[in-house]
Amino acid sequence: MRVTWQGLWRDLAAAAHGVRRACAGPGRERDQAVQAAKAALAAWLAWAVSGWWLHAPVAFVAPWVAVVLVESTVYRSIAHGLQQLGAIAAGTVVATAVGLLLPGTVVAMAVVLPVAILLGRWRRLGSQGVYAATGALFVLTNGSVGITTSAARLAEALFGAVVGIAVNALLRPPLYLRDTRAVLRDATEEAHDVLRDVAEGLAAGRWDAEESGAWHERALRLRRLVEEARSTVEWSRESLRANLRRRTGAVPLPGKGYDDAVVVLEYAAVHTTGVTRTVLEVTAEDRSASRPHPELARRYAEFLRRTARALRLYSHSRFGDACDDELRAAVADLRATLDDLRRNLVRSTTDDPDEVATYGALLAQAHRLADQLAVSGS
Repeated sequence: MRVTWQGLWRDLAAAAHGVRRACAGPGRERDQAVQAAKAALAAWLAWAVSGWWLHAPVAFVAPWVAVVLVESTVYRSIAHGLQQLGAIAAGTVVATAVGLLLPGTVVAMAVVLPVAILLGRWRRLGSQGVYAATGALFVLTNGSVGITTSAARLAEALFGAVVGIAVNALLRPPLYLRDTRAVLRDATEEAHDVLRDVAEGLAAGRWDAEESGAWHERALRLRRLVEEARSTVEWSRESLRANLRRRTGAVPLPGKGYDDAVVVLEYAAVHTTGVTRTVLEVTAEDRSASRPHPELARRYAEFLRRTARALRLYSHSRFGDACDDELRAAVADLRATLDDLRRNLVRSTTDDPDEVATYGALLAQAHRLADQLAVSGS
């Protein structure tokens, strides 16, 4: 992979920006810094007890397990901790048994590793199954194989897991509701901006292939933002499971509004992608689709403006200032504009079937989004 000075400078600038954001106030960067500090603390505590105080024979196992179990959520720390302990135990037991029966590390490894890798693929071990092979390798490559050493290794792994889970659960357990709201707002704002820009272009009669391509690229990015929003909503719910901060009542539970917002954004992303794809096809050099009549295009542009405004009001209503009355009025205007679009299509006397097909595709997308906004805004 080729590394340029310019790329290295961008990476350093991005890192410096992240440090400034972490120092400036609460946010994703500060959360990541806190989790890194907690992982380091968990490893230090595990080593201080097992290595420095107790002089355990395989003390390195405790901080190793502790640091990887300071997960992004408390629930994930517990779930992965149990899976990891199961995987390490399976690999350790198999390697110890085979190592005591067979002479030589090379022969034992040839027999143990295939079994340990297969054990690691057991679905109940999930993503932690790889530690079955790791546990087996620690047994076979760390001197003579013995039951006492293997038992000590399992005890150290258990202690490290307890330390890692305890640190993550007791010291500022991670929550991601703030990130969820931010991602949902960002996705809504991007949908608003794309729809507004397309509306301005259609109203002005700009049917430029390059500009249409840029709109479509933004619409495709919007769909990725919506997928990120859905993932973040699920992540925020998981972060509340087994979380002590939830019991304090200081953090509100993510309600149905989060799911509704994701559904609305999905419809907006599909609508925006469909509109920009249609416009892109109209502006293509081969002209496989015909342009709508200028008056129809202007009316559709007005619908897009009203849609963009309704989306912004929806975001404010769910994650900002209360503006339910304004949202309901905006949705009513959207419905009226859609009815006007339908009547104009019926009155259209064009004989060009391609033009009717183009406008019909735009109108179908408009119906779907208006219906969803009407349901969510009621």
